[in-house]
Amino acid sequence: MIESNFVYLSQERLTELEKELRDLKTNGRKDIAAKIAEARSHGDLSENAEYDAAKDEQAMFEMKINKLENLLSRVRVVDTAQFTKDKVHILSRVKVFNVKTKKEFVYEMVSPEEADFQTGKISVTSPIGQGLMGKSVGEIVKIRVPAGIIELKILSVE
Repeated sequence: MIESNFVYLSQERLTELEKELRDLKTNGRKDIAAKIAEARSHGDLSENAEYDAAKDEQAMFEMKINKLENLLSRVRVVDTAQFTKDKVHILSRVKVFNVKTKKEFVYEMVSPEEADFQTGKISVTSPIGQGLMGKSVGEIVKIRVPAGIIELKILSVE
């Protein structure tokens, strides 16, 4: 069972996120500080829209850092080599066939924080994710989604 408090990632994705955080804390903070200093040099801060915008940007930037730090504090690295290839699990790439529309889709099963339906990354806690988890190649799964019930046949699991 997947606990929603944890974020399950591959080692590769964890490394990418750690690199992004380091970059934000070093280069990103330097860039923001330079913008604030530049805006401050333009005079009276009480009427300086450029300064206000730079401070707002800094606040948003720090929120992004805090969010990333929070996410990384909850990471559990998953070694996908330990999973069998015949059942759907987190970080699986699943090829399915929609019985009604006669179309194939490929989904990557990810934690809610990484979900991006446009790129085929679906959360294991979404209706489709929950419906596919633990199922085997060849099974036809009926899943209730907001638009009704869909039937998906699992073609492959990687």
